[in-house]
Amino acid sequence: MDLVVECQAILFDMDGTLVDSTPVVERQWKRFAEKHNLDYAQIMKISHGRRNEETILEIAPHLARPEIFAEFDAAEIEDRGGVSAVAGTSALLAKLAPQEWAVVTSASRALARTRMQSVSLPVPAVLIGADDVASGKPHPEGYLAAARRLGVDRQRCVVFEDTPPGLQAARAAGMRGIAIATTYSHKELGLVECIKDFSHASIHRLPNRTLQLMLRAIE
Repeated sequence: MDLVVECQAILFDMDGTLVDSTPVVERQWKRFAEKHNLDYAQIMKISHGRRNEETILEIAPHLARPEIFAEFDAAEIEDRGGVSAVAGTSALLAKLAPQEWAVVTSASRALARTRMQSVSLPVPAVLIGADDVASGKPHPEGYLAAARRLGVDRQRCVVFEDTPPGLQAARAAGMRGIAIATTYSHKELGLVECIKDFSHASIHRLPNRTLQLMLRAIE
């Protein structure tokens, strides 16, 4: 089934949406859990789509310190094994002008740049990282900040996300959220518009700065 979407700007999550970094994420949380004698399975239940510091604060409040957060971020930046671009991402981004897209991620700006560059994806002019917001997803702060910096009304933005917290953030920002079934299945994501990846995406330009996206939706 084809999904037709019209907007003026596209806001992307990064991990699991543009970049498949699952191997790194799982390795680093497993290393962290073993080092600090924590329940790895419990960490993975709550960590997807959230800032690392918020996950650590919930799972191990005694470790929620700036030096611990910095150490975790540095380890992720160094670990690039198994990272790849989500199918169709490079071709899609190549069709967008700088003022037409942004990345809003729960990763730090440095980590986001590193991951995107490591899979040969362009770094956007507007990149909102974990260190740019007071509240992470599912709070809408990051998406609202991206819309302001692009100069686009929030109701004319479309968000692509792979996790429930990210989709909640899009809805809270008053934006249309479309899921990508990389981290969770369509069924797990609930009753949302959902695609497998960007391999069947096409873009057409309409009047008044309007982008028309044609996507292959999961039925």
